[in-house]
Amino acid sequence: MSGTVLIVDDEENARHNITQFLVGSGYETIGAGTMEEARKILQQGAADVILLDIQLPDGYGPNLLIETASLPSRPPIILITAYGDIEIAVDAMKNGAFDFLQKPLNLIQVKQSVQRAMENVAMRRELAHLRQSQQSDLAFIIGSSPQMHQLLDAARRAAEASVSVLITGETGTGKEVLARAIYSVSPRSKSPFMDINCAAIQSTVLESELFGYEAGAFTSAEKRKLGLMEVADGGILFLDEISSMPLDIQAKLLRAIEEQAFRRVGGTNLIRVDVQVLAASNRSLPRLMEEGKFREDLYYRLKVLDLHVPPLRERKQDIPDLVGFFIRRNNQKMGMNVCDVTPPAMDALMAHNWPGNIRELRNVIERAMLFCDDAAIDLPHLPADLY
Repeated sequence: MSGTVLIVDDEENARHNITQFLVGSGYETIGAGTMEEARKILQQGAADVILLDIQLPDGYGPNLLIETASLPSRPPIILITAYGDIEIAVDAMKNGAFDFLQKPLNLIQVKQSVQRAMENVAMRRELAHLRQSQQSDLAFIIGSSPQMHQLLDAARRAAEASVSVLITGETGTGKEVLARAIYSVSPRSKSPFMDINCAAIQSTVLESELFGYEAGAFTSAEKRKLGLMEVADGGILFLDEISSMPLDIQAKLLRAIEEQAFRRVGGTNLIRVDVQVLAASNRSLPRLMEEGKFREDLYYRLKVLDLHVPPLRERKQDIPDLVGFFIRRNNQKMGMNVCDVTPPAMDALMAHNWPGNIRELRNVIERAMLFCDDAAIDLPHLPADLY
C-alpha cells in the first residue's frame, strides 16, 4: 500500500536510514528536522502518516498531537521514543497517537506500523467517500423545490429522534434513497443498515429472514441463522414494500417493534435489540386496512412520522437539477463530457408526465448520453415518445 510518510527527526542519519528503507518498501517520504518544518508540511496536506520523534530542537514532539487534534483528517502519528520514555508514549496514545516505537528502531517494525497506519488512512477515506456518495445520492430525490427541502428536514428530525417512519410514494420516486438518507444523517450511521424487499421474499421465508432461526427449527435448518432485526441491532431496519407482508408476520413485527425484542423461529430465548424501523409502500395502506390486508395497529405504530415522496409530475421544477445530477454522475461513470441540454430537449423533458418518476428520468438521461456525441443532449437523443 503506497502513501507519503513524514519523518520528523532532528538526526539526519536516522531520517536517511528510515527514508531509504520506506522508499524501498514502496512509500514516498518527506523529511523534517524541526517542529516548525513539520507544521508547514502538515499545512500543505502532503503527509498521510507521520513518524515523530519526541525530543526536537524547537519543541516537544507530542505537542503536535494537541495542535492537530482539530484537523478533520489528522494523519496517524507514530511516536519514536527513547528508552525510558514509555510513560510519555502511553500518555501520547491517550491523546490520539496511533502507535509508538522504541529506539534503536527495528525497521521491520517501522514498516509494519506504517502499513497499519496506511490501512487506517485508507479505511477513513473509504468511509468519507461512502458518506459523500450517500449525500450525493440525496440529489436523486431532493432537487430544489421547497416541498422536497421540507421532506429532507422532516427526515433529519426522524433520524435524530430514532422514531419509526413510514415512507410512501409511487414506484421510482426514491423511497429507498430517502431511507438511506435518514440513515446517513442518523446517530445510528455507524451501525448496520439492513434492508429487505417484502414483496420479493416468499411468505414462508420472510419470518426467518426477519427474526432468524435456531438449528433444527425445520428440516433444512442445520445451524443457527441470525435475522435482519438482530443484525441491525443499534442501527436501522428498512422494510420495503411492507404492504406485501402477510398478516401473521405483521403481528410478530408489531410485537417486536413495541417490545424491541423477539424470539428466533424455533427458539425460546427472548432477544433484545435497539432498532429503528423504516418502512416503505407504494400502495395505499389505509385502503389495504379497509380490505383486511394490513393491520391497523401496525400501521399506526410505523406511522410515528409519515414521509410522502411526491411523484415527479408534481415537482417538475426539480427536473433541471435532477438532469444535471444524472449528467454529472454518468460523465464520471461513462467517461463522457456532456455538459448541457439544448432548450428543445429540456422542453420535452419538462412536458413529459414521467409515470416512472425519477427512475424513468434517470434511464432516459443515461440512454440519451449513449447516443450523444456532442457536448449537449439534443432532442434526437431522447426517446421518440418524449416529443
